[in-house]
Amino acid sequence: MFCKNCGEAMAPNQAICLKCGVKTGDGNSFCANCGKPVAPNAAVCLNCGVAIGKGGATGVGGDLAGKDKTTMALICFFLGGIGIHNFMMGETKKGIFKIIMSLCFYLGSIFALIDFVKILMGTYVVDPNKLI
Repeated sequence: MFCKNCGEAMAPNQAICLKCGVKTGDGNSFCANCGKPVAPNAAVCLNCGVAIGKGGATGVGGDLAGKDKTTMALICFFLGGIGIHNFMMGETKKGIFKIIMSLCFYLGSIFALIDFVKILMGTYVVDPNKLI
């Protein structure tokens, strides 16, 4: 893991960069995956190919497509059975799947509960390769 502000190597559980003092995940000058410089508005790192997101390299634990963790947890808890949180994070296929599972088999709530726990634990990952 690398600082997105200065490109310095960081430990995975480090809260701030010891070189520049910026909070982990803040900045947009360097790739969080490989540490190479990236254009400020780049969608992917041209060196390693990892998608660049608001909260760090997309796909690294806990990134909710730039959405606030608390907001997404509440939406998942109250409206997750019909996949609203999935639509908000851009996971259209997953949202449609949950609507079908809710209407046909009443299983949408179980999947939403699993997502809710993952969001609270910070392990829910939005995969940019599986988005429509």
